Amino acid sequence: MTDTIAFNRLADLLGSMGERTRYTGGVLRTRGLCHGGDSPDTVAIKRIANGVGVYCHKCQGNADFLAAIGWTAADLFDEPLAERPRDHPENDIWIPCQERGHRRVAQYLYQDENRLTIHGVTRCNHKCFAQWRPDSDAKSGRRWSLNDKQGNRLVRTVPYRLPELLAAKLADRVIWIAEGEKDVHALVDHGLVATCNAAGAGRWTAEHAQFLEGADVTVVADRDEPGQKHAVQVVDSLRGVARSVYVVQARTGKDAADHFGAGHRDADFDQVWAPVPHPGDAAVVAQ
Repeated sequence: MTDTIAFNRLADLLGSMGERTRYTGGVLRTRGLCHGGDSPDTVAIKRIANGVGVYCHKCQGNADFLAAIGWTAADLFDEPLAERPRDHPENDIWIPCQERGHRRVAQYLYQDENRLTIHGVTRCNHKCFAQWRPDSDAKSGRRWSLNDKQGNRLVRTVPYRLPELLAAKLADRVIWIAEGEKDVHALVDHGLVATCNAAGAGRWTAEHAQFLEGADVTVVADRDEPGQKHAVQVVDSLRGVARSVYVVQARTGKDAADHFGAGHRDADFDQVWAPVPHPGDAAVVAQ
């Protein structure tokens, strides 16, 4: 849990950064990160009413030091934890393409087994997609990247709606895999259990597939070349993992949303491939 006392938060942050501090005379001192850290004890940090005071004697201020640690002036104040916007990043409607006049129309949260948010995906009215991860050190509570500066992934890879997927496995229900979150919700709205990976076609991996061990799966392939390739990729990852895998396509239109939008039911999908038939399938039993 994030500390509500700004002084404690700053001390903890410096410790996590590996910065050495020295507490003397009621003042916490550290080196000046704002000018390369060439002078030890040049920054004074002191508890004040409703917050923390920070002053770099070399810079004669605190703006550069705060920038160096990723803080703003607002972070210097004590706040009740429940009122901090960073604790509810999903409520922040800002998106990276907002400067181009775009607005957020949907947000999809990827959660772990305990319904804790691992990362989120936003979609705007111009179909721009952006991914973010929770970060309590950021003012908004999130960072708009799932990787570090070296390109290493910082969050777990999980399928969308993982808690519902796991519950469906226990109930022995069929799990549907769509190409994107919008289609997942079209399937869910019609009483089905559905999932997908983030970032669209071509991004499904064995890490996603592992959660479907022993499950009966139906893959909805989009009616275009990327959709066909994506379906094959999903199927290949599920061979030897899922109990059964079938591939279907929309009766009308390109995807699941189009299918239901045209008034069709889940039973109306066109089956196009049975790469891993169910053990009880009549065709298998007859062999």
